[in-house]
Amino acid sequence: MAQTTSKKFWVFGLVLVLITGLVACSKPATDKQDVLTIGISPPYAELLQSVADELKEDGIQVKLVEFSDWHAPNVSVQNGDIDANFFQQTFFLNNAIKESGYDLHPFAIGSGSHVGLYSKKYSSLDALPEGARIVIPNDPVNLGRALVLLHRAGLIEIAETDLGKKLATVGDILKNPKNFKFIEVEGPQTAHALNDADLAFGYPHYLKLSKAIDPKQALFLDPIDKRFAILFVTRKDYQDKDQKLAKFVSTFQSSAKVKAILDRDFGEGLWFAGWK
Repeated sequence: MAQTTSKKFWVFGLVLVLITGLVACSKPATDKQDVLTIGISPPYAELLQSVADELKEDGIQVKLVEFSDWHAPNVSVQNGDIDANFFQQTFFLNNAIKESGYDLHPFAIGSGSHVGLYSKKYSSLDALPEGARIVIPNDPVNLGRALVLLHRAGLIEIAETDLGKKLATVGDILKNPKNFKFIEVEGPQTAHALNDADLAFGYPHYLKLSKAIDPKQALFLDPIDKRFAILFVTRKDYQDKDQKLAKFVSTFQSSAKVKAILDRDFGEGLWFAGWK
């Protein structure tokens, strides 16, 4: 009788262990499917986290993955490692697709910001000396945008000013009256380079993060161009299960907290709603 009872307990224990193991193995896969994963660049971390926090009340779990460069987020979306990314505008996305053949597309439009020309040494563009060193981004899209801005400010003259038709390059400079020297750096590093340069093309959010200069102190700002609004980007075949990403975008566009963070991180008047 004792042996029979012992055998029953042994069988029961084995079944319990197997069931527990199956539950433990299956749970992570389910959790992963339930989590909306979005790749971002650091300046948008708190902004998008505020949206993620709001969605917790609706039972939607969001994981934000930070990338330090402007290439990995698209690679990760293309490979299916993340659902979407939020760091690039239309021209950047189109150029990435052209160069890589990625199967990506804009899912929705977010906020955009002005860009400007900044200096810690001079209070006006006219004061820039002969041979002044000007910092510009080294990626094709933002380099083109910087050259267009320098052209509009009257510092140089380039052959083509419409980024929609052609990305301007340093080789397109027709006139450079003061023989400015152009220093190309990674986009996020333009703010830090401002300390050593005479003038720099700058993004308000990176300037805020680096505390290099008040973004409102631009010597020249670009006009609003909604083609430069940041996009929510996914693969073309992305299936928005349970409308999680759609809900995230909707909350982003309507949230009072998002507006408050944009006002604080970019500065009032230095950002715009690309979806309006």
